[in-house]
Amino acid sequence: MIELLTSVLVVAGGLFAFVAALGMVRLPDVLTRMHASTKAGTLGCGLILLAVAVHFAETGVVARAVAAIVFLLLTAPVAAHMIGRAAYRTGVPLWQGTVIDELGGRAQGEDAGSSSARTADDQT
Repeated sequence: MIELLTSVLVVAGGLFAFVAALGMVRLPDVLTRMHASTKAGTLGCGLILLAVAVHFAETGVVARAVAAIVFLLLTAPVAAHMIGRAAYRTGVPLWQGTVIDELGGRAQGEDAGSSSARTADDQT
């Protein structure tokens, strides 16, 4: 039974890692690629680490796997946010299909009270 659960967790983790890699290749801009790599990649790694913890079932291995999962869950969203913010502030163009930019230039040092929104047409 443990082998079956381990196999399912490893395959599910591998599928999520594959989806993250596919998202990195196929998605149009840095912000959507960042989203794919962060969400699916973290879940894939977490499932594989959970499979390791289930398979070995030793206190030291389980503690390390849980610590790694917690570390991933705490750091991946922060890292993704900072990468996205840096990309936006340096002027990386948004995808042409972007309808509205909710920051409206505020992250680039413009007036914080400005309610203007940058669209994909403004990027060209």
